[in-house]
Order: sequence, then structure tokens, then C-alpha cells
Amino acid sequence: MHPGPEFSVSDVYRGWGEGLLACGAQVVTYDLARRLTFYDAARIDGQPVADAEGAVRLAAEGLLAKAWRTRPDVALVVHGAYVPVDVLDALRAGGVRVVLLHTESPYEDDRQLARAGHADLNVVNDPTHLGAFQAVAPSYFQPHAYRPAVHRPGTPVPELAADVTFVGTGFPDRIALLEAVDWSGVTLTLAGQWAGLAEGSPLRERVVHDLDECCPPQLTAALYASAGMSLNAYRREATRPDLVAGWAMGPREVELAAAGVFFAREPRPEGDELLPMLPTFTTPAELADVIAWSMAHPDLRQDAAAQARAVVADRTFHRSADRLLREIQKEN
Repeated sequence: MHPGPEFSVSDVYRGWGEGLLACGAQVVTYDLARRLTFYDAARIDGQPVADAEGAVRLAAEGLLAKAWRTRPDVALVVHGAYVPVDVLDALRAGGVRVVLLHTESPYEDDRQLARAGHADLNVVNDPTHLGAFQAVAPSYFQPHAYRPAVHRPGTPVPELAADVTFVGTGFPDRIALLEAVDWSGVTLTLAGQWAGLAEGSPLRERVVHDLDECCPPQLTAALYASAGMSLNAYRREATRPDLVAGWAMGPREVELAAAGVFFAREPRPEGDELLPMLPTFTTPAELADVIAWSMAHPDLRQDAAAQARAVVADRTFHRSADRLLREIQKEN
């Protein structure tokens, strides 16, 4: 089941579908994003068919009809924030095993835990609160993965070339970080979801697509192939302040490493353990220092990027899907 938002989670959805197919599973997809768009825009005599909550319910309940027609063994729900829990309960009552793939740990674990008890199996992307998930239902930690057909070294596109390229969501703390860096003499390219940029932000002119649009995987791949370096800054927005600190690397780190891109990273235990060849930063000034070093040492940065690529080589969605299928069998 598609997560709904067309952000990085949609790439996770595509990756899992590809991985399951590669494992020999029969995969039927449910495109929640288009249904959400349809019901949100639907009008009768100029009046909305449903309010925002009603549109979400109408979009999600179609999953029950799809399950009735296709009779799946398992429903893999990616993200799950736009699926009412009674829909999950109805699937299970009909004999379908529900697997919830939680993509927002640890930041939204309060909300995710509220759904976790309505699943037969939970898969979390950060193990910080894994014990709490296991207390309500079988659960395990699955590290982030990449799509080999998309996240790989590519041919640079001259018009997309930049000293620094960042693809991601423009959370307020990320915006503040990038606005605090002196970009004089440095070309910066931004892509992803940056609709939150203020009218006067100097970063607006750095976004390579319309602010109201997201960055498709093909553009992401081309941007990475054309980047001198990138960076990973963890989000600070969470349902509670104590949910900010995580353990696992983020999806962008795995994708960047798989694509052979040198990048600066904020410290985090898993990254510190696996990617010590890549520099860390905690302040705008430290990030600026890494950028200056990267521009002055292109050969050394590529050596570090090659080492990082080797570290994540086995983190494919194929391997993730294979594990999921084995975990499902264990729970039978």
C-alpha cells in the first residue's frame, strides 16, 4: 500500500515492491496517493464530497475492496498514517495478515505505537524504541535500503552540476542550518519538498524544481551523479523533544553512499560505526569547513565515497524483502 505522500517514503514503497518481486512474491499495489488526491478534489455542485478526514477514510477504505477481490495473504502497509486502524482491523478479521512498515522512527513513535497493536507484524526503521513495539505485537528493526537500479554511480549532467547538492525535505531546522552557511563561491542545489521556504529566503533560488512539487527518483539520481558532495542533516521535528535522538542512519545516507556520493553527515551511532571515512558536522561553520575541504580535494573525497559505497553494498530492498518473507513465515 502506497504511503500517500509523494516524498521519500514513496521511494521506500517502490523499493519494497521491487524487492518482493525479486524474491518471487506476487505483488498487487494499492495507490493511496492518487485516491487521496481524487477524494480531496472531488466536488458535487461545487461542494467538497468530504472534508480532509473523510477524504482519508474514503481513500483508505478502498483497500478493503481491493483485498476482497485479490485475496492477499499479507497486506504490507508503508507508513500507515493515512489508514484508519479499523481498516487494519477489518483486513485482519478477513484473514489478511497486516504488516506495518513504520518509516518515521523515532520521531513519530508515539503515533506509530498507537497503530502497532493493530498489526500482525511491525517493521521499524530505527531500533531506539523497538522494545515498546515488541510489547504490543511482533516487531523487528530493518535498516534502510536502496534501489540498485536508481541509487548507483551515474553520468553527470552538466546543467545539474553543483559543488553541494541536497535532496530532502526542508524541515525548519534544515532551513536554518543551510541559511546559516556562507555560500559565496559555492554552488548549492536543493531538491525535494521545500514549500516551507519563506518568501525572502536565499535558498528559494537554489531549488531546481517548482516549490510545490517533489523530486522524482530519476531527477534525484541525476542530481547525485552531478554533485561534488552532499550532506545529511537529521530532522529535529518530533511529536516530543525526547523522540529526536535516533540510532540508525537515515535513508538518504544509504542512498548517497550507494550512489557513490561523498557527503558530510551529522553524528549518529550507526553512521559513526559504519561510515567513519565520511566527515561529520554539528554546526554551520563545521559544515562550511567540510565543503571547503571537499572542493579542494576531489580525489580524496571520491576515495572516501568509494569506501562508503562498499559498506552499504548489501543493503538492497531485495535483502530486506527476503528477510520480511522469512519473518512472516516464522510468525505463521
